[in-house]
Amino acid sequence: MTIDRDTYFRLYAAEPSYYSAKVRPAFRYKRVPHVEILPTRDVYKHVIQARTGLGMIPVVVTPEDETWQDSSEILDALEARFPDPPLLPTTSVQRVVAHLIELYADEFLIMPGLHYRWSFPESEKKARADFAAFMGDRARTDRFADSIMNFTRMVGVTPETAPAIEAHTRDLLALLEKHFESHQFLLGDRPSLADYGLIGPLYPHLYYDAVPGRLLRETAPRTCHWIERVNHPDPDARGEWLPGDEISPVIVEFLHLIGDDAVPVVLDIVNAFDAGTYERDAELPRITGMHASQLRGVAFERVTTPYTLWMVQRVLDVYAELADRRRVDAALNGSGCDTLLAHRPRHRVARRPFKLYLER
Repeated sequence: MTIDRDTYFRLYAAEPSYYSAKVRPAFRYKRVPHVEILPTRDVYKHVIQARTGLGMIPVVVTPEDETWQDSSEILDALEARFPDPPLLPTTSVQRVVAHLIELYADEFLIMPGLHYRWSFPESEKKARADFAAFMGDRARTDRFADSIMNFTRMVGVTPETAPAIEAHTRDLLALLEKHFESHQFLLGDRPSLADYGLIGPLYPHLYYDAVPGRLLRETAPRTCHWIERVNHPDPDARGEWLPGDEISPVIVEFLHLIGDDAVPVVLDIVNAFDAGTYERDAELPRITGMHASQLRGVAFERVTTPYTLWMVQRVLDVYAELADRRRVDAALNGSGCDTLLAHRPRHRVARRPFKLYLER
């Protein structure tokens, strides 16, 4: 089959990739004509790195030869270009909650995602084999895997934090199982940004990996079915989000879990970055140092990442743009997520093609 480059989007992605899983089902759900291309060594060199200066996926090349990089910006671009069916509710509570879940999935669930992939020999062995399958070079694969294992420790995954990470994961899965008894997706019976954010860690790092894959199949069958539904959307299904800007009682519990465990970790990152001094309009490094944090009373050190502030800004900007915030405030009152919405970072960062810069 010959692919018409004037029609098809090219999605450079891989099955084990956290953020590939976030954007892949959105292409399918919106029926965007595309081909998914494996990021082989040559593709990394001549397409991904040549276009972005980075070695990260996913990357999208449009029919007009534009390059999209970063999963959140890819979803924004898809939503702008293919607005039907929408990913974002127009109502205030559901819109803010969708962005909160995206933030949680991107910036906090990296801990259980990396823990379950790299802390268990069986999972590590499968992950290395999966990477080798698409890289085609075992020596290069092992170097790449070793670097990720080092990063795993840098985000706070240690033998000491493992029990807290696993306890959070069990609580998350229990809530999802309860929610999916009554609803097809997180905000009702239509997928949204919330679902695409959450499937990023849940599909490749839990469902797809060895040890957590068994955990999900044995304890969370409804969540497994949700993963399959999101990954393989029915193009004729036209469910709706909950009416009246409602969120289910279980999602309220979920937001309390996020507020209790994830929000303090995320704000520790933001505050650590804010404590630094940077040159305005200067390109920011991906990591600016280390800082102290804690999860369920267990102390650990974690890298300070300017990107986390950029993700927090996405939520704060959506909240700030609301004409009336009272309904959101009432829905999130006491959840811990209200603490994040009340936060006012000292600095602000901007994304310009493929890099972060300090705005103020």
